[in-house]
Amino acid sequence: MPRNPWKGLVGVAATALLVGMSGMAMAQDGRVSVYTAHKAEIIERLIPEFEKATGLTADIVKAGSGDIINRVRAESANPQADVIWSIGAELLEANGDLLEPYQPEGSDLIDPAFQTDSAWIPYTGILTVLVVNTDQLQPDEYPKTWTDLGDPRFEGKISSARADKSGSSYIQLATVLRIYGDDQAGWDQYASIFNNFALSESSGAVPRFVNDGEASVGITLEDNAYLYVKGGGPVAIVYPEDGTSTLADGMALVKDAPNAEGGKTFLDWALSKETQELVVQELGRRPIRTDVAPSGDLKPLGEIELIDYDIEWAASHRDEYREKWNELLISR
Repeated sequence: MPRNPWKGLVGVAATALLVGMSGMAMAQDGRVSVYTAHKAEIIERLIPEFEKATGLTADIVKAGSGDIINRVRAESANPQADVIWSIGAELLEANGDLLEPYQPEGSDLIDPAFQTDSAWIPYTGILTVLVVNTDQLQPDEYPKTWTDLGDPRFEGKISSARADKSGSSYIQLATVLRIYGDDQAGWDQYASIFNNFALSESSGAVPRFVNDGEASVGITLEDNAYLYVKGGGPVAIVYPEDGTSTLADGMALVKDAPNAEGGKTFLDWALSKETQELVVQELGRRPIRTDVAPSGDLKPLGEIELIDYDIEWAASHRDEYREKWNELLISR
């Protein structure tokens, strides 16, 4: 039985949210439609806080980042969603025609490292990390770099989501190409890693597979891994020494949203100091507001080798790189 990563996590009272949101536009009775790639556990923790704080009822559609964008595009003649919440920034960057620009309250407090002039809004800071099973690997056996993941000893032992389905998995692909180049040499480096993958349909499942011993290593987001560390699981986080990416996942108001005012209220709430403190304390994410401190349990950014991850570059090459990724899958 896997250990529960939510055990012992600190709760934040809804009343604190209500007090802190006094300056926020409080919504009238109604419903807001939210499309999200958040894990079910996060949705179940955060949405009740939103509903208590605003009086709105949230109708949630959960899917992978790519599927969310595809659905919003398919519905663009008759939009059904009000808000897109927590998907890859490069996907939002590449599909700005589906979004309505909006600046939530508190936008002036977004860390300059995460600021954007595009229609989407930063939500939280995310890092790509490796997570290892400490029962299966000793510290001197941990992969320390991306190149280590290509070692034949990890064949079939690395859990990864599909880059053609998962926004975070696409970031992982783009991170490797950003470090080693998007020429043949860079793709050869990624292919050596890819050949060791045990693929998952869900990025949120990756650290669970590692926690449960079904994989020795996983490539995931820092906050996903942190929950299992926090819960006492046999896992540890590794930050690749040859570099990793940090960027914001995003949220946005959908163009011609059926309840745009409700959508704006949701975005105000998500960016509020109280909600940002909640995602730090309970979810292990890094805040994007300058007046909210990150968790002291996480490695300081200044001690991590970070690359210059270009969102516009990643967005402009998304279709091309995903096609190449599928070619690797077919040829494997």
